[in-house]
Amino acid sequence: MRYHFYQALVVFFIIISAGYAVLPQSYYPIHNVVTGILLLISTLGLLDVFQSKHTIRKNFPVLGRFRYVLESIRPEINQYFIENNTDGRPFNRNERSIIYQRAKKQLDTVPFGTQLNVNSIGYEWVNHSITAHHVDPTTFRVTVGGPDCKQPYSASLLNISAMSYGSLSRNAVEALNAGAKIGDFAHNTGEGSISMAHMKHGGDLIWQIGTGYFGCRTPDGKFNPETFKERATLNQVKMIEIKISQGAKPGHGGILPGVKVTEEIAAIRDVPVGQTVNSPPSHSAFSTPVELLQFIKQLRDLSGGKPVGFKLAMGRRREFMAICKAMLKTGIKPDFITVDGGEGGTGAAPLEFSDRVGGPGIEALIFVHNTLMGFDLRKDIRVIASGKVVTGFGMVKRFALGADICCSARAMMMALGCIQALRCNSNDCPTGVATTRKDLVAGLSVAAKKIRVANYHKETIESAAEIIGAMGMNHPRDLKPWHIFRRIGPALIKNYSEIHQMIRPGEFLNGPINPAFRNAFQASEAETFNAVSWPPV
Repeated sequence: MRYHFYQALVVFFIIISAGYAVLPQSYYPIHNVVTGILLLISTLGLLDVFQSKHTIRKNFPVLGRFRYVLESIRPEINQYFIENNTDGRPFNRNERSIIYQRAKKQLDTVPFGTQLNVNSIGYEWVNHSITAHHVDPTTFRVTVGGPDCKQPYSASLLNISAMSYGSLSRNAVEALNAGAKIGDFAHNTGEGSISMAHMKHGGDLIWQIGTGYFGCRTPDGKFNPETFKERATLNQVKMIEIKISQGAKPGHGGILPGVKVTEEIAAIRDVPVGQTVNSPPSHSAFSTPVELLQFIKQLRDLSGGKPVGFKLAMGRRREFMAICKAMLKTGIKPDFITVDGGEGGTGAAPLEFSDRVGGPGIEALIFVHNTLMGFDLRKDIRVIASGKVVTGFGMVKRFALGADICCSARAMMMALGCIQALRCNSNDCPTGVATTRKDLVAGLSVAAKKIRVANYHKETIESAAEIIGAMGMNHPRDLKPWHIFRRIGPALIKNYSEIHQMIRPGEFLNGPINPAFRNAFQASEAETFNAVSWPPV
């Protein structure tokens, strides 16, 4: 019924338009304007009626088009008018606001009390101490470098997580690196290699080597030791990170849309201009745990003894245990391990991978810390936690659960001005952060934004220091799992040492194996990532 009504309405507009068209201009003062509007509506209506691609437009001519208009601005409507301060995703309004406020050095206190429901399941907190005191955050540095490292690096507790040039704009990368230089913290290049934007301001770099070996690849995409050594020995490169997987798309490989592959980015990555770049899902330089560790040693030797580690999102637990067994077998250990979670960010990933592949970061962090403890390897390896690190409490929680260092990507983007427009994969980022469009990039001022990045870093670490002091402690290394409390039922509260089983140093070597880890332990072997017993884990 409505379909015939809209068709009739189109015919009506056509008749009216024809009538206005034959009237003399002097007969009606706005003759041309009205005629133009009616003709436009009539034309749109006819196009809608006679097309067959869109059912909504065919059944509801002209008016059906408003659906597509409203759908295109749905994220903005939801963000500005519908969501409350605590339920937005991936980051809610309160989280975004605290980043903006600290980046701009604006008032970051809140009035009238918490907006969180402290009685809801999942609410977390730390208990303060009567002996609370001030703690100096300038003492919060962590040395990264195991026994075989010749050039250990003194790292900040909060650094910029991996984001590639090309996924981010030149101005965004420059501002991040300049902010890292000001604040004396590290900037992870992402797997897209080292660009002039990374080098221009002299900030410390963590060079990430992905499965595509960008910046150190042969023409057929294999690892190239010569070009790696050339860049790894640069003074600005302080650490090297092998990217095995990332939280937002583990096992999928990176994606750089072709629209972002400019001539400059193509030259940096050694890939064709204008073509979408899909990194392989796995490395060609190694295929077993032992080979991974041999690759780590090779990179450490080629770099002159700089810290080398790997990043992974936790998948099959036995595979990580196999890596630990390979460490014992070969005597080769990474200097650090970066742990990402399924909630980690990316510029572009399939929905199913972002939502359903890979374990959450906190559980992954606990498992990695526990496993290293069980094999008595933890003392030589630093653990870096990434994945939605935004506030001082987020850092404190991760330190308590096993991390030595935190890295953040999206919070640093917001410090640059990112408004969570969710257009990272379209090259239309309105703030000039995740785009290569020159008209949009021009609006991002490196001089202004570098200060905001440094401000956010400084004030977030100071926030963590204030919480640690309020707990009556002196340093993040004093934090333990039992310091973080979580409501897990209407009348049930537990700390994390009660929720998760914590492993003692050397427990896996001396036995008996904790039942929660037994199957993965028995199924793992240093020479293979495959399961060697049943059931595989």
